[in-house]
Amino acid sequence: MSTADGTIRHDWTTDQIVALHELPLLELVGRANAVHRLHNDPNKVQKASLLSIKTGGCPENCAYCPQSAHHREVEMTRDKLMDPAKVIALAATAKTAGAERFCMGAAWRQVRDGKGFDAVIKMVEGVRALGMEACVTLGMLKPHQAKRLAAAGLTAYNHNLDTSPEFYGRIITTRTYEDRLETLATVRSFGIELCCGGIIGMGETIRDRASMLHVLATMDPHPESVPINALVPVEGTPLANRPRVDPLELVRMVATARLIMPASTVRLSAGRSALNREAQVLCLIAGANSVFYGDTLLTTPNSGIGEDAELFAAIGEPDRACMSASAA
Repeated sequence: MSTADGTIRHDWTTDQIVALHELPLLELVGRANAVHRLHNDPNKVQKASLLSIKTGGCPENCAYCPQSAHHREVEMTRDKLMDPAKVIALAATAKTAGAERFCMGAAWRQVRDGKGFDAVIKMVEGVRALGMEACVTLGMLKPHQAKRLAAAGLTAYNHNLDTSPEFYGRIITTRTYEDRLETLATVRSFGIELCCGGIIGMGETIRDRASMLHVLATMDPHPESVPINALVPVEGTPLANRPRVDPLELVRMVATARLIMPASTVRLSAGRSALNREAQVLCLIAGANSVFYGDTLLTTPNSGIGEDAELFAAIGEPDRACMSASAA
């Protein structure tokens, strides 16, 4: 098995990633923590603020997502695109709470030119004017749209792979894996940072998880931000009856991502609300160096800010941790 010694490399194989993932847990976490310390401040935990600026009615059929218009049994209000002034005011509130970076998500299949996109540009400019970094997730986009976002000062674009190329067709059929990779290449070509990760717990195998990480780890450069999500089953979606992911499976994914992408920010994302404090701390030891904070992540529950304050206090240096914030 190829070792992970902290060297940044882009030639990982899926077999090598599976072998790392399947190491004895204490060995895996120990190795990941050592690599984490080579490239990151182990005491710095970033916070991420995330706002749904347009909710529901998405034409994609992602099996996990309550915002899909295909899942008619999901009880969700469809909200139109928020007013830029309101979004910027909420970003200012997040900054007061310690955030340095603000992420905005719209339930779109793809970016369309017009008033809606013009409004998003205003949001990005407004967030940047606050002295904050800005991130958006808007679906697929064309080069001229990425150029506009870059000109507005966009820091990062979130566009997740969700799962492996092999398992993808069982989760989404309205957009291809190649569509996702093309969007990522477009974003990268305009100098915008990538925020790209996936979801575990949708019925995929360990090899599927490794295959998804393989796609990310063979990108050159690696995505600057890698969100690791655990499925939050939502009533009315095709995955509503999936069992919750064992917390230690999330620890393994975080540790493996850290080993193969040593310098990326690994974000402990959806599903964190189901973890107790100790499981979250173990994820941080394994190499996660960012958490999303706030009561919701777009439309699913998240750990409350009060609980996070207790978490940061428990791990020490609460002031520093709470004032170091980023999102994607």
